[in-house]
Amino acid sequence: MTATPLSLAARAEEVLRTADGAEKTALSRRHAAAWFASRRGETPPIPIGTASPPLRPARPEEPELLDPRDVPKRKPGTPAGRIALLHAVAHIELNAVDLHWDIIARFAHVPMPMGFYDDWVKSADEESKHFNLICTCLEDLGSHYGALPAHAGMWRAAEDTAEDLMGRLAVVPMVLEARGLDVTPGMITIFRKAGLTKAVEALEVIYGEEVGHVAYGSKWFHFLCGRENQDPKEVFHRLVRTYFHGALKPPFNEEKRAEAGLPPDFYWPLADETPQRKRG
Repeated sequence: MTATPLSLAARAEEVLRTADGAEKTALSRRHAAAWFASRRGETPPIPIGTASPPLRPARPEEPELLDPRDVPKRKPGTPAGRIALLHAVAHIELNAVDLHWDIIARFAHVPMPMGFYDDWVKSADEESKHFNLICTCLEDLGSHYGALPAHAGMWRAAEDTAEDLMGRLAVVPMVLEARGLDVTPGMITIFRKAGLTKAVEALEVIYGEEVGHVAYGSKWFHFLCGRENQDPKEVFHRLVRTYFHGALKPPFNEEKRAEAGLPPDFYWPLADETPQRKRG
């Protein structure tokens, strides 16, 4: 008798309970490959199952996690500043790996189409790749992930939305990841001016694929609103005001946000300042 494959939710929990960044991302990529092999019919189907994910994912001993106010500021125009910027990106990507597996593990009890799991497994796999790309860039510059302190508040959105799938979709992909679309072009410019081609290439991969992650958030947020016959814009505004600490900060990358399914009337009313926008 063939044993039932480990469930997707159990695989997600396994990633969340793995501390080391390299081990976490390797496991993430193996589980993603197994999931898509099963979806293609190459291996037995993997059930969704259920899990008991930790409130916070396992983390390596380094980097030291500090209050956001205590993380040292560095000028991106200096070699040390560029290393610090890449280190911050690596930290974001590692958190993103956990965020995408957590949405599977934590909300496996919510009935969703199979495409929901496909999207978040794909996102977790891509974030794993992103983390490794940035780690290689750090090593090329004589550093490594864990060499500098990092932001301790990155998991707060996950904790705040641990019991609200719509809130999680609104705050994580549609606010936090959308912010990445706003700031990544500027980072690419910094590394291009410094002649760091590998970092530019890595950030361009991240920039292109993050559009898809924001789009998945928007797609499934709209799906749930439709299922509950609610107005997506009104629900988005309410949930962001409930769970997101602070206002959204312009300037916004309106072109990429639109590509990801985020129209301006979703985020401009939540901005901490709304300057007079240019009219065509």
